[in-house]
Amino acid sequence: MKRILSIILAFVFFCTAFWAMQRLLMPKYMTNPFEGALTAEYYQSNFAHDLIIIGSCEVYSNISPVVLWEEYGVPAFIRGNPQQLLWHSRAMLEDTLRHETPRAVLLSIQALMYPSPPHDGEPYNRMVFDGMRLSLPMLRSVRESMTPEESMLSYVFPLLRFHSRWQEISREDFTFFLRRAPVSINGFVMRADVLPVGWIPPPAMLSDYSFGQQAIDALYDILAITQEHGVELILFKAPSLMPHWHDEWDAWVVDFAARHNLPYFNAITMTDTIDHQYHTFNGGLNLNLAGAERLTRYLAPWLMDNAPSLSDRRGDPALDAHWQQLATQYRAWQAAQEAEIAETGRVYYSILLRNALS
Repeated sequence: MKRILSIILAFVFFCTAFWAMQRLLMPKYMTNPFEGALTAEYYQSNFAHDLIIIGSCEVYSNISPVVLWEEYGVPAFIRGNPQQLLWHSRAMLEDTLRHETPRAVLLSIQALMYPSPPHDGEPYNRMVFDGMRLSLPMLRSVRESMTPEESMLSYVFPLLRFHSRWQEISREDFTFFLRRAPVSINGFVMRADVLPVGWIPPPAMLSDYSFGQQAIDALYDILAITQEHGVELILFKAPSLMPHWHDEWDAWVVDFAARHNLPYFNAITMTDTIDHQYHTFNGGLNLNLAGAERLTRYLAPWLMDNAPSLSDRRGDPALDAHWQQLATQYRAWQAAQEAEIAETGRVYYSILLRNALS
């Protein structure tokens, strides 16, 4: 019995030490690139969401869940990451469905333009998967996304990837060892500063406007998964000026949406509502806070008309109290960013971190 007890205690000690070392050495994503914290933030929300918004920065910078709730009563969460490819988005959807069944999913289709994983894609893969809970759909997407230098086992046990990071350990790693601070409001990354659009390179003429088969397959997978779970699927294209969205690509999406009876909202045409001299923080790639709120107010009534499952949920005491807390945090972050803009002209990662700690 003593020998068995000793073996059990040794095993527990080893597992605890392994977990602690892995927790310490993994990047905390509380500063640049803070977007790596977005995946894990979903699990901190204890309320169900009628609308899940999935995609890249085309959604997490461009749609405000607080405005969706305050003005239309739709509880929403954004599950996005930088350079989130469609097979990443499929994993996000499958992971979400392990925890809740939303009424509708709004999917950014911009990633159709990427036919295969980029050769330098590990940083983006890590931002998507390091915060995701382990599951078979997650591992499937990892396999499809990995660069030749990566290993599947390093996503199951990230310590195998970050064991040499001890040389980079900083105060941030200890401060956020157990609990990380939020960097978003229900997945929305707030930027209140303005960097107007400048020179836009002319769109390149392509010899072939076909989408890659891997991206198309992932889109069909997403369609099948939503149909299986009785979730409405809505397609979305943000009003980004770069990278260029070709008319031929849009025609394919319009045809796909028509064949499968899916609503499709293309915000590129919102030239009378979005002004990229005032409504972007990075020269036309993404919207700033003012632009995101404008786009949300334009998108929301269209959603209510085209997604019958969505309805105004205001009046539920628990939801009202929860969203009031989120709105209070939202206004506090906005005030903090506007104060820094008045002082420095821009919002820096320091203010984003201070927002998270407030």
